[in-house]
Parts: sequence; structure tokens; C-alpha cells
Amino acid sequence: MMEFSNSCNEQQQAPEIVFFDLETTVPRKVGQRFCVLEFGAMVVDPHKLSEIESFTTLIRPKDLTVVSVKSSRLEGITREAVKNAPSFEDVADRIFSILNGRVWAGHNIQRFDCVRIREAFDAINRPPPVPVGMIDSLGVLTEKFGRRAGNMKMATLASYFGLGQQKHRSLDDVRMNLEVLKNCATVLFLESSLPNTLHSKWHGSSSVMTRSRTNGKSPCKEETSRKSPPTSLAFQRTVPYTRGSLTKVTERVKGLLCKAQGQPPLQQLLKHSHSLLR
Repeated sequence: MMEFSNSCNEQQQAPEIVFFDLETTVPRKVGQRFCVLEFGAMVVDPHKLSEIESFTTLIRPKDLTVVSVKSSRLEGITREAVKNAPSFEDVADRIFSILNGRVWAGHNIQRFDCVRIREAFDAINRPPPVPVGMIDSLGVLTEKFGRRAGNMKMATLASYFGLGQQKHRSLDDVRMNLEVLKNCATVLFLESSLPNTLHSKWHGSSSVMTRSRTNGKSPCKEETSRKSPPTSLAFQRTVPYTRGSLTKVTERVKGLLCKAQGQPPLQQLLKHSHSLLR
């Protein structure tokens, strides 16, 4: 009887959430691919949002010349920084173990990070990790929180809440991502409690307009990097896994989360951000 009870508890237990982020090169010519330079991830408890474990590593690309000698960012990754780092193949087992079978979360991960992970594993002829659900904070916050902060870049959202400057380093950005989500969820929760008093005048839109799109000019290098929001939420359809299979696993995650008892922080986030696990 005790074993049966434990088995039931395991089935009802919500899967862990892993927030992750990649830093990469930016292709400078036609045919050049993105190269992963850093991977960072933090596993959190879905009920308390407390950190369970974290992992980060620099990654040396096969061709070091694709990495800039000097970075335009204050704490950016340089060729010197990665020249003695492990290759992706050296850290693939660890990356697979921290991602596989968990809910994946991050900012703009569906359009960028998931694709880069798939490409990196394909390059070493290994099957990629598979999520059991996806939480892309770019899509969630665009629909529910809106552009009240100015735009949907992580740096802008962090500045809006006084969380400091984005460092563009994987693990630092992962932790900032979670704090941004917590702050946005709190605002939405308070607004839903007093909708007539605190409700924002911002009204959501199905598209995200970048500065380059509104003035008709081509995007600059920074805007074509993955940190910039895409021009349309259609990016949510561009994922490295078939839409049908991802929908099925996402529905299973939603069922698991619904069975969880009590009202932990993640449930509050789900309650007031209905698109969280679409």
C-alpha cells in the first residue's frame, strides 16, 4: 500500500522547470551559422520557484576565428575567454541531463535557444533533449503584460522593475528572467484584485513592433540578434519539435500542474497569465 501511495504522488508531482539561456556568435556572412559560446541553466521548484540546481559553462567553437577578439559589451564573451573552454561535445551530457524531461523556460527561447540547442546536438550526431512543456516569457509577457515597459527586451523589462543592467551572460540572464516574471506576475495579480482601480490602460496586440519596423529601416546588428523581440508572435510556431507532439506534452503538463495541491507561487502565475503553457 505504501508503494502504491508513493507512485500516485509521483504521478501527480509537477515537473521541474529549467530556465536556460545561450550566448552565441552572430553570423556575419551568408551561410555562416550561430555558434554557442555559453550555456546557463537554473532548475527551479514549480511550487516555490526556489533554485534546486544551476549549471553554466563557456563553450569553445570549432573555429575560434568566428569569435570576436574584443566584445562590444562590457562583460561580453571574447576569443580569449573561450579558447580553453570545453567543446560542446564535452559538455553535451551535462546539458542533456539538465534539460531533458523538464519544462523549458526562458525569454524568446522558442524562436532562438531551442533551435540552437537542436542544431548543436545535430552537429555531434546526438539526439537533442526534449521538453515536457514550454514557457516562453516573451510570448507570455507580450500578451499579458504588454509594452508598458517600452519594449519586450529583457534589458528594458529589468530596468522597468529596477533589477539592474542585463549582463548578457547566460546564468545571470536566467536569474534576471525569473525575477522579471515574478514582478510582472505580481503586477497582474494586483491588477486582477482591483481591476477598476489598478487596471492598466495598455491593451495587448497580437504583434510586436520593433523600432526598425516602425520607421521602415532595416534592423541593425543588435536588433537582429536573438535578444530583440521578433516582428510577430508567429515565431511561436517556429519550434524544433513538431507542433502536435509539443501540444500533447504541454497539455499533460497543464494537467499535472492542475492536480498540484495548494496555491504555490507558480499557480498564481498560471492563474493570471493564461497563455503561460500554450
